[in-house]
Amino acid sequence: MNGGDKILNRIKSDCDESIRLTESQSQAVCDKILNDAKAEADRLTAETGEKAKLKVEQINASSKSRAQLEIRNALLKKRRQEIDFTVDAIKEYLVGLDDREYFEVIYSLAKKLSGRQGEILLNARDKKRLPRDFGQRLKDAGLTAVISDKTADICGGFILKCGDIEENMDFAAMIAANRDRLEDLINRELFAE
Repeated sequence: MNGGDKILNRIKSDCDESIRLTESQSQAVCDKILNDAKAEADRLTAETGEKAKLKVEQINASSKSRAQLEIRNALLKKRRQEIDFTVDAIKEYLVGLDDREYFEVIYSLAKKLSGRQGEILLNARDKKRLPRDFGQRLKDAGLTAVISDKTADICGGFILKCGDIEENMDFAAMIAANRDRLEDLINRELFAE
């Protein structure tokens, strides 16, 4: 099991525990609301007969609906937090790869731009740790690029400048551009029922 799998397994475990806790807390709120509504219903029934019965039904339905809405909203909020956490963890995982694995990711991104040529901008950290064969590996991936003297303000990945056109292969930008697909994947992996 690699580091990414361990992270995802830990995140899934944390999420499952958080969901269980949220459900437990939400159930207690629901129980309290329902118990309060029942007590009110009993009192009204004793006082007003048929009119009270109608009122009890309305209170119970409203309480149950409100409790269900609170549970749903709490679960959705927790799910959103877990998705955000997971997306951030993916970015941190990519940035935290060792030099060899990290640059293998860069080369695979370069393959997506095969046939293009231009100037490649890296962040300051990546520029300092470039492998000796970086230029050759880019060529092997089909990308003809010179390394810019400038650095890019990106978390990881690179930007390819082809004249006025920029191909943004920054990890954060690619994650943002594919956020919906990532959320679907995370939902399937972490919240599958």
